[in-house]
Amino acid sequence: MIVQGAAPDAEHFVITMDQHTAFAGRLAALFGNDAFEPVAPRDLMLHVVSHHDAGWRELDRKALRDPATGLPYHLVKTPFARIVETSSLSPDFNATEHAFCELISSMHCWGLYNGRYGMSDKVLLNDLAAENRAVADAMLDREFARQERLKSTLAEDPATRPWVDDAHLFQNYKQLQFFDTLSLYFHCVPEGERRTSTFLHVPRSAQEDTEVTVTELGNGTYAFEPYPFNKDGVDLQFGGRWLAPVAEGPDVRDAFERAPVTSQKVRFVARH
Repeated sequence: MIVQGAAPDAEHFVITMDQHTAFAGRLAALFGNDAFEPVAPRDLMLHVVSHHDAGWRELDRKALRDPATGLPYHLVKTPFARIVETSSLSPDFNATEHAFCELISSMHCWGLYNGRYGMSDKVLLNDLAAENRAVADAMLDREFARQERLKSTLAEDPATRPWVDDAHLFQNYKQLQFFDTLSLYFHCVPEGERRTSTFLHVPRSAQEDTEVTVTELGNGTYAFEPYPFNKDGVDLQFGGRWLAPVAEGPDVRDAFERAPVTSQKVRFVARH
């Protein structure tokens, strides 16, 4: 889950990974204009973006309690043994839709541990305790082998061969990273504290990337420069539940399930 920042004893807005990826999928559907190529193959990209972290579903259902906060474990605070289980489950889930979805999902999981294929200076592998490194390396080796197998299979079909051309494949991968990290910008930090953030390696095309800067204007409105979506003035929302810390127990499942689903709203505009 994602636990949005708040004062320690206050209610926090808690977002499941399905809610997070659903919002990312809505960003993907809106992405594209004269300056940014839209996602393609469209239906498959919308599917994988909307389910890129599907491997977290069972873990989210358990709502394990973080003893340091009394809330569900926040995404990056989840114990390694739990996180690593999700890494292969996400591409496994996407495999049921299409081999291309499986490939992009596997690349996403692999990239999280390896600085997003060199596009980020955050290399999770370098932060792992020694006892966890061997487990991570074995999982990553399996995912890399999966990717090589899938690329070979997709290259055999003339209809899908263009999708695994390196330039196009990494355009799709970088699009997913933008939708994921932009979603996290809203999901991890509450309104009023998001301020300005710059997203790197946002693809205009298979050959050209750019930086996109997002500035919080107030009243739930955010200005983008350059603007990557197909309509200026977009109203969106994402779901979650308000949850106060739970004093004891191995999980917060009862309290979480009792809390009603609500939403937070945002508006996107072009910076003029």
